Amino acid sequence: MKYFLKKLTEKGKLNKIIYERFTEPAHLNFISLFVTLLGSFEKKVEFDLILRQHYAFCILGAARLARNLGFKSTTLIEFGTGSGMGLMNICEIAKKVSKCTGVHLDIVGFDLGTGLPKPRDYRDHPEIFSPGSYPLLDKDRLLESLPDNARLILGDIADTVPGFIKTISKESPIGFVAIDVDYYSSAKESLKVFEGNPELYLPFLLVYLDDVGDFINYSPWTGELLAVNEFNTENKLRKISFYSGLRGKRIFKNANWINKIYVMHVLDHTWRSVNNTGNKVFEKNLYF
Repeated sequence: MKYFLKKLTEKGKLNKIIYERFTEPAHLNFISLFVTLLGSFEKKVEFDLILRQHYAFCILGAARLARNLGFKSTTLIEFGTGSGMGLMNICEIAKKVSKCTGVHLDIVGFDLGTGLPKPRDYRDHPEIFSPGSYPLLDKDRLLESLPDNARLILGDIADTVPGFIKTISKESPIGFVAIDVDYYSSAKESLKVFEGNPELYLPFLLVYLDDVGDFINYSPWTGELLAVNEFNTENKLRKISFYSGLRGKRIFKNANWINKIYVMHVLDHTWRSVNNTGNKVFEKNLYF
């Protein structure tokens, strides 16, 4: 509660809540009161009542899809942990998601640890971000706070991702990736996590891009969107696309996080093979 109240006092947070919730139909906000008091965790995710709604939606969706495919576990990744508050939030949400779905969730955070590096050129948005921003101030405390199913990998993503891919278990394929690294160059390296063998991933998975759509500076020619576009060009059977149909599926449609949800398609996955056409698991419609 203390953290929640602190977030409310941050510049722009309260205005965001007022815009996103009070512009929605009054009866939906009224129903939300009852869901807050009596609703299940899954119902609260549906009504955007969980802190960091984007994480709640994506983690629940990953667990549901993994369960439908017969996996007992899936892996969640956050690139750009900063202070570690987001990573801890993922751990809290994952605990509740595991309880309601029965799916174990492995959690991995990546960060340089010393804050943002020096931008390389205009593609890294030097007009927005400053070197040294978002440092991990208390590494020991964060590491001590992480549950047994979570770990933090510190260092340059260009160096740590290749080794990490070799450690991914086929029994716990990647089901969700959050990218909050601000720079084009860092996002470019983060997306290499999708270049492993197809069985290391769910056949399609949600990707959250934090730094898209908020500033007029953001564009397909800079930042994370440029990294995504180049990834799609360079990888024939791995494609990342905007989740264009998500807004229509949400009860509350004004939430800004909806603009930041993408889908990673593993087109060479065995589940998408012509030899797997008899499998009806995707007709269950219990994901995303």
